[in-house]
Formats: sequence, structure tokens, C-alpha cells
Amino acid sequence: MTTIDRAEAVLLHYRLDKPVGGSGVSAVDVVVVDLADSDGAVGWGFTYVIGGQGGAVVLEAARGQLDRHVRGQERVPPPALWRRIAAGFNRTGPGPNMVALAAVDVAAWDLEARRRGIPLAEALGGAARHVPVYGSGGFTAAQSPEAAAETAAAHAARGLGAVKPRARGRGGEDIRVMEAVRSVLPDGVDMMLDANEKCDLVAARRLLGAAREHGVLFVEEPLPADAIEGYRALASSGGAPVAAGEHLQGRTAFLPFLSERLVSVIQPDLAMAGGLTPVVEVARLAEAFDVGVAPHFLPGLFVHVAAAAGAVTWLEEFPLLEPLFEGWPGVREDGRMAPREAPGHGLVLEDAVRRMYQAA
Repeated sequence: MTTIDRAEAVLLHYRLDKPVGGSGVSAVDVVVVDLADSDGAVGWGFTYVIGGQGGAVVLEAARGQLDRHVRGQERVPPPALWRRIAAGFNRTGPGPNMVALAAVDVAAWDLEARRRGIPLAEALGGAARHVPVYGSGGFTAAQSPEAAAETAAAHAARGLGAVKPRARGRGGEDIRVMEAVRSVLPDGVDMMLDANEKCDLVAARRLLGAAREHGVLFVEEPLPADAIEGYRALASSGGAPVAAGEHLQGRTAFLPFLSERLVSVIQPDLAMAGGLTPVVEVARLAEAFDVGVAPHFLPGLFVHVAAAAGAVTWLEEFPLLEPLFEGWPGVREDGRMAPREAPGHGLVLEDAVRRMYQAA
């Protein structure tokens, strides 16, 4: 019997040089989980709290999960471990529990793949494929139309197949951004739009209408994630396609968005969804409903999920945690990405980086 002999979690406080994205993110708390089994195989995973608050709570949740369900116990397949841990959330709910489980789950999958000497893509049941990448980094809601166009042109020049500027939820300003970005994009490069939950229903309807007129591929998060009735209203509005999902926790939260076809694209987030296991399940469920999947950032990790789930149509390049880890696969000249052939997820967190950011 193979057991998990070492199971540890640490917290890194990662501060960015400047705010990024539509939400102005300036810090991220990263919880790292390390596993080692009695055969000498190792694996590691991570989760995060964007905004840099709440990491200590997630760390304690992760340590509790490792104490109760992992350390000293028989190694089981990652989905079985995920279900075992998640079953304990019935009294306390998902919240930090689910965010913590993401780190344990990624570590379990890395351990599984490295034990077998295969890439994570293969361990998840897939075969490597080249997936289109769109440019999301460099855009902010405070940008002028000219600055957004400049960022879009830079992404297109690198061969990326689409770009995603930010919306402000204010009609005239958003239209000027769309016009400016569209004017610099070459044929064959698509435009998306990220509203970052900034709209009410009236503004969302107006934004979707304008986005359709400007050929926008989809509008992300026109409403808050819990505004389910609003999303039902938008589904019949006739505007541009809608994308959402990065703030949904656990698998069941995705069901109405998929079964009622409230979105055309679903966007699971690694931490909020609870790890790779539920993201793969959501992606396969989305395929049954003919809904596309474009996971929330981390393309170098989600490219493994894309290998196992054909519904993954786009990967989002939004550099945030990438400077912490080495081993990320690069984007090819044709704007696509494929997983590396290294065993596991192929990422490396150097000891020097751990020491630099580890919380006391």
C-alpha cells in the first residue's frame, strides 16, 4: 500500500509592481501544497486569493484538509480524494474550503502524473493539442481608447487570435473602446469584452447590444455572478454572446448557466471551482450543452485540461502568477499553446522564490 508520507502547506504573499486588469489587482495570496508518497514520488499544487486578502484563512483550511484526509493515509486517485475532502463541506460550505481544496487537488494530480512519468494532460485522460490563446493582459478599465488599441495591436502582432479589452459599463466610453480596438485588429483576429461585473441589467443590455454591432465574440461578466435572474433576462435579449463563471464555486453552481444556456462560454477559475477535478468535469458537461470553455487565466496549466476536454476553445493569457513559477509553456507563432512533455504539470517553484514571498 502506498501512503502519503508528507503533506504540507505554506502561504506566499505576492505583491505586484502595479495594479493590473479590470479589477486593479495589486496583490495575490498563494497557498502552496507539497505532497510526497511512501514510494518517493512527489507533487505540488497551488491555489490563490486574488486581491491579497484571505490567504491565511485558506492556508488553515488547506492544512486542516491535509491533516484529516491526506497525511499518513493511502494514496487514492485524485477524483476520489477530491470527493472525500469536499464531502466535509456540508456544514461549513465551500468558501475558503473550496479554494484550499484546489491546491490539494492540483498537487494530487501532479503526484499522480509524476508517479506514472507522464504529462498532466495524459493523466487527465487527454492527448496534447494546440489551443488558441487570446490576449487579456495589459488592458484596464481606466485605459483610453487609444491605449486599449495600442495594447490590442501588440497582442495581434504576436499572433494571438483574439484580444479582450475592459469595459466600464458606460455606453459611450465602451463604444469608443470597441471602435478603437476594432480599427487596429487585422482580419481574423477577434475581439472580446470584459465588463468585470460592473453593469446593472439596463447597462448590461445596452452593452450587449453595442457589442453585437461591433462584432464582439463575447462579453464577459456583464452582471455579478449571483445575478441569476439577470442572466436569464440577458439570455433572451438578442445581444452579443455572454461569458461568465470565474466567480462560481463548486460544480453545481455552473449547472443553471449550462443547462439553461445562460452563457455561450463558461469560464471556470481554478481556485474558485476547487481544482482541476471539477474544472475537467465542468468542461465535459459544457461539451454536452454545446457551451464553449475558456478558463480564467493560467493558460499554461489549463492547456492540460484542454487536452482532456474538447470544449475548451480558448486559453486566456493574463500574466499574474507566472513570474513565481518556471516551466510555463510558451505561445507559438500561430497564437496557440500546447502542454510541455515534462511529467506532471511541469511547473517549478524555486526555493529562493518561496523564501522571498513566504509569510512568517
